[in-house]
Amino acid sequence: MASSFVIATLCVAGLALWADFKSWKRSGTGGTPPTFSGYLRIRRWGLYLFCKRQNLLDSSSISSRGPEYLSSKSIPLRSGTHPKLTRWTLPQRQHSEPITPDAFTTLSTLMQDFANTRPYSSCITTAPSKTEGGTGHAIYVNSDVDTINPVAHKIFYELAHVHPSDNSLHVYVSSRDAKTVIEKGWGQMFPVTWLAPESWIMVYAPRDGNEVKVVREIVRAAICFAVGQELRDE
Repeated sequence: MASSFVIATLCVAGLALWADFKSWKRSGTGGTPPTFSGYLRIRRWGLYLFCKRQNLLDSSSISSRGPEYLSSKSIPLRSGTHPKLTRWTLPQRQHSEPITPDAFTTLSTLMQDFANTRPYSSCITTAPSKTEGGTGHAIYVNSDVDTINPVAHKIFYELAHVHPSDNSLHVYVSSRDAKTVIEKGWGQMFPVTWLAPESWIMVYAPRDGNEVKVVREIVRAAICFAVGQELRDE
């Protein structure tokens, strides 16, 4: 009797674990190999970070030194509450929120629009995101840019990408700009700190045209940080 109960319990637990693994794969895996061993790695990281009581909205650990490409005027306080995130450590995603059709169209082509617009077009290219396992388009700084930031290579020269599943982004901005984005309510820190620099952050999905403009300004700041100089639309 006892052995039958144990076997039944193990079977139920195994099925629940397998269902959870399948759910994680559907969420995109965030560049982690979509295998069961990859899933177990993410689960271990999640447990470790839970025990650390990590607060991804506290930017006090981010340096205040270095260049700044965002102004308080261009980054207003984000209205409303912070969106809720999914339960996965990776991929770092939020629960989807409504977005206006025009805003969605602009966001969907944002990476390519930068690559087609001077003066950015001479410094960047677009390609599938290496950090996301090729599931979305990303901007990369060209490695032969004369003024390139020495730290631009830390995420494979990747500067920003949009997540098609929820419309949020990851961007690599300066430390000062990362603090501004977080303190103004537009994003939060990346949870797995040993995989990325401190200023590789999540930016929440925009909900309308005005918010897309703010997101675009944040991506522009990421390009400036990688290139090592201020750039604006011609």
